Amino acid sequence: MTQAGLFKGALFMVAALALGACSAFRADDAPAGQSRADDNRDRGGVSIFGGAGGSSGGGGAQAGIGVNSYLWRASLDTLNFMPLTSADPFGGVIITDWYSDAAAPNERFKATVYILDTRLRADALNVSIFRQTNQGGAWTDASVDPDTEIQIENAILTRARQLRLNSRGG
Repeated sequence: MTQAGLFKGALFMVAALALGACSAFRADDAPAGQSRADDNRDRGGVSIFGGAGGSSGGGGAQAGIGVNSYLWRASLDTLNFMPLTSADPFGGVIITDWYSDAAAPNERFKATVYILDTRLRADALNVSIFRQTNQGGAWTDASVDPDTEIQIENAILTRARQLRLNSRGG
């Protein structure tokens, strides 16, 4: 066997051992049929996307998530017509990709939502809207009516209140 063949074989063995070690840490502590995603629920938390379980203080804060779960879910619900680029439930940032309505193909919008707190409050939410228009085949930045951002924030807050009321059975 050549030296290159021995090196490749040793590299393969190290990689196999490293991958095998990844699953060795928690193989036996979860009951059969239970996902590791359910770990927070077992500790009194709830799932990231607003499932059943306990919540701390009734404000929608969750173990392992740094933002209000009702605001998070309401933001995703409100912006569901826009394609997502990024959604970080731990940092509380939702970024959409550009969206063009079929009725106005020369105009497109992009949104960024920041959830800043674990409490369901109006100041825990910040929405930024970006707009571009197509002029001669090139997209150029255009101004956005500040009222648009306020309307989207209000829609998210209204939806978050609905979600909170529905989760409490009333």
